[in-house]
Amino acid sequence: MYQNACGTASESAQTTEDLEGLIKNEPVLPVIEQDYSGFDIVKATQYGAFSRVKQLVEGGHDVNKRDSENVTLLHWASINNRKDIINYLIDKGAEVDAVGGELGATPLHWATRQGHLGSVVLLIHNGADGAVWDAEGLSCVHLAAQFGHTALVAYFVAKGLSPDLPDRSGMTPLMHAAWKICTLDPARLLLTLGASPNLTDHQGNTALHWAIMARNALAVSTLILQSSASLYVSNNRGETPVKMLQTQLSNIWIAPKVAEIVKESSTGSNSNGLIRRIAADKKIRHWCMAGTPFMAFYLAGAILSANLIAIIKVFLLICLYVVIHYSAQIFCDDKSMALLPITIYLSTKMWFYVTWLIYIAPLIDILFTVMFLLSSCLLWYCFLKSWLGDAGAIEKSRLSQFRTIIELAEKGPASFDPSQFCSACLTKRPLRSKHCSICNRCIAKFDHHCPWVANCIGAKNHRHFLGFLASLIMMCLQLLYGITEYWRKSPNCEVAPTENAWKWAMSIGQCDIWISWVALNGFFHLIWVFLLFVCQFYQIIFLGMTTNERINKSRYPHFIRNKGKSPFSKGPFRNFLEFFTDRQTWLGDFQTDKVQENRPLIDQQTDNFQYV
Repeated sequence: MYQNACGTASESAQTTEDLEGLIKNEPVLPVIEQDYSGFDIVKATQYGAFSRVKQLVEGGHDVNKRDSENVTLLHWASINNRKDIINYLIDKGAEVDAVGGELGATPLHWATRQGHLGSVVLLIHNGADGAVWDAEGLSCVHLAAQFGHTALVAYFVAKGLSPDLPDRSGMTPLMHAAWKICTLDPARLLLTLGASPNLTDHQGNTALHWAIMARNALAVSTLILQSSASLYVSNNRGETPVKMLQTQLSNIWIAPKVAEIVKESSTGSNSNGLIRRIAADKKIRHWCMAGTPFMAFYLAGAILSANLIAIIKVFLLICLYVVIHYSAQIFCDDKSMALLPITIYLSTKMWFYVTWLIYIAPLIDILFTVMFLLSSCLLWYCFLKSWLGDAGAIEKSRLSQFRTIIELAEKGPASFDPSQFCSACLTKRPLRSKHCSICNRCIAKFDHHCPWVANCIGAKNHRHFLGFLASLIMMCLQLLYGITEYWRKSPNCEVAPTENAWKWAMSIGQCDIWISWVALNGFFHLIWVFLLFVCQFYQIIFLGMTTNERINKSRYPHFIRNKGKSPFSKGPFRNFLEFFTDRQTWLGDFQTDKVQENRPLIDQQTDNFQYV
């Protein structure tokens, strides 16, 4: 019933045959057009023979007449995606919501099952009702979710169908997606559009119940880790998701993170119960992770500075590592662990300042201390702008999402290509933008997600990030200079120049181990920050590309067409001027001749977007 009719060879296939004929130096045979004069109107509709359909309708055939299977011409045109015939039949009075076939479905149901976005758009524009149930009790949005047609799900919701619309058995589109589809979308899409994961059907099952019954590992992970799906909703048989998952913990299809959550959820009042309950507190986890690097830096320095033999120091350092490692496993989850890099940065800078004020400042000129503190103001300004500032997030309000979905659907299925449409944000993807899975948003002129500032680096904060790196290099140089002055001027130090580097290092270590510990951190900070700054500067000025573009240039058509070189580069001098002087550098990128040459590969309307 729902199989497509086969037509003549496509133009692309014919073109391939023509090329093969030319290569073999064989004569190219002319294309012989199919003679449709012997087709009846049903067969002509199936094969897309528009002239034959028009001839028969003009000759008096009723467009609403049903065939032997109780199916109308509009059904056959819809299932075969014959858009010109659909328009013609509707103009001639075809019933848009005619019910026919074994499943008592409308033409819109037939087009939806096959995923024909163009036909669905035409039918909706002409008044087709997507909420009508077929004989199985399914509306079109349920069919789209069940068959994994993500673009259709988005279009139906954007046109007014509820993402929580129940079918005859009470199942929502999210339940159908969790039960039938083992890919990330359309379940993630429905959650983004506001679908509730905790609604129940007539059997008391939630979407999570259905995902577990289907052993759909991806849907289970999505519902538990990315939404507020409850583990404790009982269905009519008294089964909760947590009990169902407990019986499956030994199976490989359950993700480790999900298994960990299930184990924590099932923890009773045992000896570890209090610790687990404390560890489950978000504030405690947050402050534990935030405070650990500050304390670890100090304790490591204190152990090294203690008047103990080396073997005991090594043992204490190992114990410190073990305590921190296992405490992190108990008290920290993925979100709190994401704070680790930035808290390491903040802790080291705090101890740099403490060391400067207590040890270095009394031994050097006060003017140098003032310069150190003033340059730190620039460092913190650039850091806060990189950390808390907007990286260039693209607007994704519900209204703009619906408007984008409808606009792209009406342009055709190709508009939902991942290079132009973000299925997570449901927005058009502007040129040079990328979706950050960590921040869960699309960033204009995306460079990378930097864990050291806990933010993306993009169009609006890239200059501040480069300023942050430059000022951090300056701070590390000043710190190391101040430490060398301390070694030279401190009455407790006897550091003399020597040709033996090992003896010189040992004399420094014996002077004040805390100062040496801070100097070692400052030195390694200087090395990696300097290398990162040089890499960033080289990419921006000499290559005219971002980190993301440099890594993934083989995936972007405009880079492939330009033989791997950036079509946005205007030469080092202009790249430098635009990056450091133009507040909207990304806008200037669209004016280059190289970009214009590549524009046919990219949707030009992606240039028009707004920041949040």
